[in-house]
Amino acid sequence: MLCDVSADLLRIAVRRREHAPAVSKLDCQLVAFRATAVDLGYRSVATAALVTWEWLQREEHVFGSFEVTHYRPKERPNSVLIVHPKNGEEAWWPLFDETGEPLFPELMAELDAIKNTTISGLVFRRDHGHRKSRTPLPWMTERKDLRYLRGVVKEIIRAAGLRDELSFTSFRHGGFTEGADSDLTDAELRAAGRHRSSRQLPTYAKRTRKQLISGTKKRRQERTKAAGLSE
Repeated sequence: MLCDVSADLLRIAVRRREHAPAVSKLDCQLVAFRATAVDLGYRSVATAALVTWEWLQREEHVFGSFEVTHYRPKERPNSVLIVHPKNGEEAWWPLFDETGEPLFPELMAELDAIKNTTISGLVFRRDHGHRKSRTPLPWMTERKDLRYLRGVVKEIIRAAGLRDELSFTSFRHGGFTEGADSDLTDAELRAAGRHRSSRQLPTYAKRTRKQLISGTKKRRQERTKAAGLSE
């Protein structure tokens, strides 16, 4: 996956964020999208894009199923519950490795900030107020409609100068691509994406915390390597 974002835009995007992830050929479009989203006042969409990239959740699950209680609850302060209602899968992802180092430092900083101001309900809500509601409305409507969100995503994509055919789902696909390019094993990819098939089902149930940690480390190492080669 080649990046069509200008070098100037990438440098600006990274400077604007204190905890910017390493820029590589795989994630430069994500960095540009997130920086532009923040500039336009859509900070929740910026964080959600990193969620779908890192944890490979579908768009409808990120905005319609990810709740504040899923992230670092009192009984599991070092984990996050990732749900995939489409296939009935869910898993507690570790947020720290065996040495106590955070696996997702950029994303955790942003989610910690959200959790500090939101007691319950969905993690991601509209950034701009609505005249009929005192509290921010969910991006997903009661009818499970995400057309308004998709319009905002398209606005951000165009403002960032990215390819018009990109969508929010593109970032989930980018996460999978990064995983494959980072030499994740089949088991690590299945553990991360909650994918299964009739042939894989017997072994798929054996996924472990170790696989999730190993897969995450490989992806971050690939970003660092790619960023180093581009300098």
